Amino acid sequence: MVGRLAVAVCGLGLAACALLLSWPLDARAGAASVGLFAAGCSLGPPEVRAWLRENWAALLGLVASIALVTVAVIIARRSFTGILAVVGTFGAVALEITFVLVHPKLRSWVKFLSVDQWRAIDAESEAERQPGDAGKFSWVVLVVLVVAAVSLTLQEYIGDRGYFESWFRPARGDIYADLKGFAWWSGWRVLGYVVMPMIAIACMPGVRLRDFHVSLKGFFSHIWVYVLMFSLILPAVIEASTTQSFRHTYPFYRMANRSAFDLWSWEGLYAAQFVSLEFFFRGFLLQGLRRALGSNAIFVMIVPYCMIHYGKPLPETFGAIGAGVILGTLAMRTRSIWGGVLIHIGVAVTMDMLALRGLPPRR
Repeated sequence: MVGRLAVAVCGLGLAACALLLSWPLDARAGAASVGLFAAGCSLGPPEVRAWLRENWAALLGLVASIALVTVAVIIARRSFTGILAVVGTFGAVALEITFVLVHPKLRSWVKFLSVDQWRAIDAESEAERQPGDAGKFSWVVLVVLVVAAVSLTLQEYIGDRGYFESWFRPARGDIYADLKGFAWWSGWRVLGYVVMPMIAIACMPGVRLRDFHVSLKGFFSHIWVYVLMFSLILPAVIEASTTQSFRHTYPFYRMANRSAFDLWSWEGLYAAQFVSLEFFFRGFLLQGLRRALGSNAIFVMIVPYCMIHYGKPLPETFGAIGAGVILGTLAMRTRSIWGGVLIHIGVAVTMDMLALRGLPPRR
């Protein structure tokens, strides 16, 4: 136990050093990923560590293929512009997907992580379903989807910062006018993603809030999964931080580097909307649709989840589809949204810090 904790601490320390020290960017990405991966593996249960020892050769091959694809993507993005960069990036990713699906062992891992988990969700949903529920009209489905549609519509038209600026003209010399606009934006996310669904849940007989994936138990027992996920996501985030579209997008609050108050006020507002977002998409929608749709609720959820990313860089919007499937599957299996919260906030803060690095303080 002590040895596992020591490995976890050392891995997290390596990841922190990689992010904080002035190493070359690619070296930082690799070191941080290795550190987080080691920490995640050490925190996993004994059967996971035994599986890793048994399959280390296939895992090494997978890591090598991912590294080659990453290098190919970097070359494509740095050597070409416009459509050629996009074709090169998607071509490299398509080759990696083909390799994984053709390789028998890797294909079996994909099946275990996807189809097998969805079947397990369906079995759990079947056990909770009343006779005659499937394929029948459901008031719960009606309420959940109508509340979702109303919430997303109100946020698009009223919860937008432009609406705030048109209603509340900033006073001359108000240095926090932009931050107030983001407070409006974040507040509407809390209202639309949390308050409105909670009111709906309270009004539905026989429905309990604690069933909507808000438990911490499933999160703590599976935290190692999310650490491993973050270790795989981090190199892509670091590489994306070198692109112009990334720097033009993040951080949303452009005055975040003016002062510590600006930075942490913004990050607090940002974190609040991520907690709210996870409750809405991975809690309210998935649990609300579980009895009627089983694992198919995940694929209903990813449609609006992808659409809220419109306006962000194209790779991020496409990535939201895969992220929605993965986080949705994990939320339904663990019955907890908090792993998704951890991933979202960790990625968001990392993206903001990378976007701000090297920029002089604003005045």
